[in-house]
Amino acid sequence: MKLIVGLGNPGSKYHNTRHNVGYMILDEFAKKHHLSFKLDTKFNGEITTLNKGSEKIIYLKPTTYMNLSGEAIIKVMKYYDIDLDDVLVFVDDINLDVGRLRLRALGGHGGHNGLRNIIGLCHSDEFKRVRVGVGLNSKLPLDHYVLSQFSKEDMITISIAIDKSIQIIEQFIDGVSFIDIMTTFNTQT
Repeated sequence: MKLIVGLGNPGSKYHNTRHNVGYMILDEFAKKHHLSFKLDTKFNGEITTLNKGSEKIIYLKPTTYMNLSGEAIIKVMKYYDIDLDDVLVFVDDINLDVGRLRLRALGGHGGHNGLRNIIGLCHSDEFKRVRVGVGLNSKLPLDHYVLSQFSKEDMITISIAIDKSIQIIEQFIDGVSFIDIMTTFNTQT
């Protein structure tokens, strides 16, 4: 069993904001595979599932707000007995240019409060993550920037990153080693 997580904030006012790029990826994946997310309060998140052969894949958009994302992830992991090694998290990253992907099998939070919460609650930084570049605008306060919508130009670039992220999910659930996935996608610009 695998768990694919897209980080973001719930509610229409956060739709298509930079902080919600994880949600955007899972929404596009769901659309491609004719899935729909349903709110499940016991997990503090929107959930959908897809079976790949005999393996169940769970897709989660935590509704705890970004900084408490780990709470929803832990609930799903415990309920379904999912190992941390079988978790893949998609998260925004202001330190990467818009649309740039950086895949890691482990690592720190890099100042991202959602990742900080996951690492703290899992007592480990050894989980797979895809950081999706959303850029940085030094003229705006950080909280305003990450909660701002993408420009039309940036949206084109982000759409390409979302397509690549869907490919990453598909390879991950097909059992391609994460090292091979990292080699493929970390070398792309």
